[in-house]
Amino acid sequence: MGWKSVLGVFQQHISFFIFDIALPVNTKLFVVLICFLLTIFTVLGFGVNTMTFLMIIIIGFTKRSARRSERIYISEKVFLRLIPALGASLTFFDMALLLKEALDGYNIPYHQWIFRGSQFLMWVAVLFISNCDSIFVTFCNPILCFYWVMKPLLGIPLLQIAFSSHEALRYVNESCVLLVDIMFGICINVVRMKQKSSISRKYSSLDEPLLSSGTAIEEGRFKDEIGHGFWHLMTFKYINSVMEQGVIKQLDFDDLLQLPTDMDPSSCLNTLLTCWQTQQRNNCSHPSFFRAIFNAYGWPYLRLGMLKVLNDCIGFVGPLILNKLIRFLQQGSQYFDGYILAISLGLTSILKSFLDTQYTFHLSKLKLKLRAGIMTVIYQKCLRISLAERSKFSEGEIQTFMSIDADRTVNLSNSFHDMWSLPFQIGVALYLMYTQVKYAFLSGITITILLIPVNKWISKLIASATNKMMKQKDERIRRTGEILMNIRTLKMYAWELLFSSWLMETRSTEVKHLSTRKYLDAWCVFFWATTPTLFSLFTFGLYSLMGHQLDAATVFTCLALFNSLISPLNSFPWVINGLIDAIISIRRLSRFLSCSEHELELEEKGNIPSSSSKEQSDMAVVIHDASCAWSSSIEQVQDLILDHVTLRLPKGSLVSVIGEVGSGKSSFKFDSRRNEAHQWIDTFKWINSICTTGPVDSLWNTP
Repeated sequence: MGWKSVLGVFQQHISFFIFDIALPVNTKLFVVLICFLLTIFTVLGFGVNTMTFLMIIIIGFTKRSARRSERIYISEKVFLRLIPALGASLTFFDMALLLKEALDGYNIPYHQWIFRGSQFLMWVAVLFISNCDSIFVTFCNPILCFYWVMKPLLGIPLLQIAFSSHEALRYVNESCVLLVDIMFGICINVVRMKQKSSISRKYSSLDEPLLSSGTAIEEGRFKDEIGHGFWHLMTFKYINSVMEQGVIKQLDFDDLLQLPTDMDPSSCLNTLLTCWQTQQRNNCSHPSFFRAIFNAYGWPYLRLGMLKVLNDCIGFVGPLILNKLIRFLQQGSQYFDGYILAISLGLTSILKSFLDTQYTFHLSKLKLKLRAGIMTVIYQKCLRISLAERSKFSEGEIQTFMSIDADRTVNLSNSFHDMWSLPFQIGVALYLMYTQVKYAFLSGITITILLIPVNKWISKLIASATNKMMKQKDERIRRTGEILMNIRTLKMYAWELLFSSWLMETRSTEVKHLSTRKYLDAWCVFFWATTPTLFSLFTFGLYSLMGHQLDAATVFTCLALFNSLISPLNSFPWVINGLIDAIISIRRLSRFLSCSEHELELEEKGNIPSSSSKEQSDMAVVIHDASCAWSSSIEQVQDLILDHVTLRLPKGSLVSVIGEVGSGKSSFKFDSRRNEAHQWIDTFKWINSICTTGPVDSLWNTP
């Protein structure tokens, strides 16, 4: 299928669709002409190259006076110049082949010359800009970086045309050109993210001689990140120093690499807490913790999604090359097509492993940041939550927030990308199987569709069992905490067996729900694990019944595609379960983090009359006409425990409070039992004023 076939498909389908729309005839003709020109502009390839060339020239001209204050490592310069040089060399080689064919008498279409010429000019422009001082601000422009990620997708029609031909040299060359485009896009995006994430700190000339580079000051310290070049980051070469130390001696904490500043727990806390506070201000009634997480780490996570798309696409290149290689072995050729295909198959596997490693590494770093931020936000909330709001949650629930819900929320990073990646892989694999066995693959799709309602029903049962299990887990942890707090009393009265059975009752109920969930997980995995086997059985059987003959190329290609289906199909139920668990945990965390907190300072202070200032200077505590309540709501005045109380305590005096049960004596025990009183008094809401004099740090810390 050549470029004329692609344009023929456009003429048969797109034009008919446009003429069916109720528009004037002139408008229809104009729209058809524009769409036709855009299709030629894209399919023939020179449109994309021309757009890229103009974009580079415009950005380079507008940023010609810009200078980069940060230095570029030699490895980055090598990559930013070597990759364009490689692209220009491949394009020049194509032009030389076209010239040779023209001299041999072959008819070369004009669009081939225009395409190769525009491609060569584009890489020459890139090489020219790479030698200028404004190399960083030009290539790391956000618009150009995003465009260069999408640019290889526009070259897929040309790659499809090359793969449909029987010239191995042509589609290998087109694949190399597309690979160079992808590599350059990854290179400029990695350099941009690396420089953006690094925090450069500037000190005055007086402080510079006092602080050496790489110095870390504890408690409010600063950290200068160890600079690594592009090659070190891509190959993890910076870990060699740690490995060399491990060969010599046993590693300790001092031998580890310095933690980057953006991965410090305090930095993660500030990032996530700022986004959560913004979310609370914007949505006071129902703030979403998920939106706060997305605002904090959403864009780096989406950039990783682009890398995953590229990795998934490269995974399907292997079966296609395998099909070409087997057909070459069946038919034979006098050229070096077999060597080229074999080398391409190996390089594809290496590139996929490389991209998979980079994706896993950067995703793990992002998960560590997210986990540190969530854990510290929960811990800070435990210190600031009011007693009335705190009473809504048991000890077990709060411990579960930090031990289980935080991990499940972090695991959302894996499940969210897999939720769209797995259907994408399944869809592409099914399309490629259609190209091999035609409509016989519909039998396999039927099996898959029949299993979808079954897995959906099982997923609902798993969600129900998970909710019940989490409630029992919270209750078990609460009971365990109570037993440990009163373990001496239990030992003294020999109540171990009684309370042990009381605890095991909750544990047995939890295990019951856990076993139900695991059995449901097993059934879910069973249905999805048997799908590839049933898929291949029904597909090959129907293909044979349709009268087609199975050859080695078709069988091995389909088996390779079946193997690529096994992992997505087996992982899909776990992804669904992970999403369900993460949604439940995020809702629990949102409910906890939305609770009201103590204010750090009093909103108003009582005014001390000037006439009695000398008399009150001898007083430790002065309370005038104060009203206090246990409730966290100031409107519930009917629940006032202390109403219109006036109290004056001289310094150094011993005060005793006497009264009947329930009269409010415990509210005054703030000095003798400071820790417990801090918790009680923090829940008070003061109606009138409180005046204090003297250094009394145990006085109420009122919200």
